[in-house]
Amino acid sequence: MFLRLLASVAGTLGAYALYQILKLIYGEFNSPLRLLPGPKSTHFFYGNLRDIWKAENSVLHEQWVQEYGPTIKYKAFFGMTRLYTTDTGALNHFLTNSNIYQKPEASRYNLTQMLGPGLLVAEGDEHRQQRKIMNPAFGAPQVRELTGIFVEKAQELRDVWALQAANAGGVVRVDILSWLSKATLDIIGLAGFNYHFNSLSSENSELGAAFSVIFQSGMRMNFIRMLQTFIPAFRFIPTKLDSTMKASQATMMKIGRQLLQASKNEMAENGTFEKGRSRDLLSLLVRANTAKDIAATQRLSDEDVLAQVPTFLVAGHETTSTGTTWALFALTQNIAAQTRLREELLTVSTDNPTMDELNALPYLDCVVRETLRIHAPVPSTIREATQDDVVPLAAPYTDLNGTVHETLRVKKGQTIMIPILAMNRDRAIWGPDAMEFIPERWESQSISNSIPGVWGHMLTFLGGPRACIGYRFSLVEMKVLLFTLVRAFEFELAIPVSDLGKKSSVVQRPIIRSQPEAGNQMPLLIKPYVRS
Repeated sequence: MFLRLLASVAGTLGAYALYQILKLIYGEFNSPLRLLPGPKSTHFFYGNLRDIWKAENSVLHEQWVQEYGPTIKYKAFFGMTRLYTTDTGALNHFLTNSNIYQKPEASRYNLTQMLGPGLLVAEGDEHRQQRKIMNPAFGAPQVRELTGIFVEKAQELRDVWALQAANAGGVVRVDILSWLSKATLDIIGLAGFNYHFNSLSSENSELGAAFSVIFQSGMRMNFIRMLQTFIPAFRFIPTKLDSTMKASQATMMKIGRQLLQASKNEMAENGTFEKGRSRDLLSLLVRANTAKDIAATQRLSDEDVLAQVPTFLVAGHETTSTGTTWALFALTQNIAAQTRLREELLTVSTDNPTMDELNALPYLDCVVRETLRIHAPVPSTIREATQDDVVPLAAPYTDLNGTVHETLRVKKGQTIMIPILAMNRDRAIWGPDAMEFIPERWESQSISNSIPGVWGHMLTFLGGPRACIGYRFSLVEMKVLLFTLVRAFEFELAIPVSDLGKKSSVVQRPIIRSQPEAGNQMPLLIKPYVRS
């Protein structure tokens, strides 16, 4: 009986897999993109993906654009065509029409496994509803109120490094990535939902442990996980990874409910958070969700509010720590910029700057902009067309038959890569020195181009309705960290620059090529700066 049932299930899955394969073949044969130029597939299953994974992010894509033009195709799993374009007209269309171009179901599945149904995963009306409620929490006035938390934790990190340097006799080798990750986790804990991770003091918190398990587990990919990602019929198969993530998610939701209830209780007692909790994002979200001008049908459920907790952690923690890591690295490769930045920062008479004082420092702004241009923490993202569409182009392309096209036709189900990093360092836009870290480019000329980004004439925080809601939070947090650390220390790369590489898994982190087994790290030599 059992063997008969097993054979029936296997037969059903086999028939379903065959149907999906035939569907893919038919779709590829009838794709309007089949005549786009692009590289040949190098593997029957992976397409061009293994070549992309072996290269540093965007490098191979940039080579293909140089060889085949700005609008190309390449192959992904099962021979599926992906559209890749650096055409600003097409990118503007993709980003502004978020009702048509959404995250693929496979991407949403993986993100939901990690984050739950939060803002990063939601689409359509659900996304618009969540965004409307959350917008007030991320405005400039709210970030201004949170700046004190950023400063407090930046100074705690400074003091840890100062003690390490003193114990080492003046100069110490530090993996700044791990320490900045601890600092930003502490920051988002307090600023996000009034929770003390205490990572900088090396204390272990229950929520921090649960989040670490979820995030690290979400980065793993094996054959079964791949099948579950792309073929929903396989998702009923229980795996050890699933049980591990579910246990951690249960812990995260338990603590999230406690934090949410505490926020609601204070709101009920005071009618506000002015005299009690700091104005953390969760409290602001509760207040916005109960505003009188929000119809009951438009309010978020407790589950929707709780889903934002892991979203805050990933979006407000990993990206900023990685961005600040690359900023300090870039300053080790441009000592003149490091010196000039420190001189500007030391003109401020206080160790506790306000958001407005930070935003009044022009060279600090240049350094942050240039870092987020050339070292965008999230190097790319992906979209899928939910209907057939005709895409306008800024520049026509010529297909393999020599026909010139003014527009681009895509069919429902077509996947599109959004090349964040490649656009940020496109020589056609930024000039021949596009790959170089030159903060002065932001003061010597008026930066203006057609990149459809929400900030800085670049794609770092995307653009359109799905642009990063927390970009103001991230920018001020990064400025505070640089302000505090560059005033206090001189930085030097502890390894040859040729031994430093980049690998992407959600965000673009550094690795040491000669020590890949050691994982992500950025070793710098830190020396306390002595004012003359």
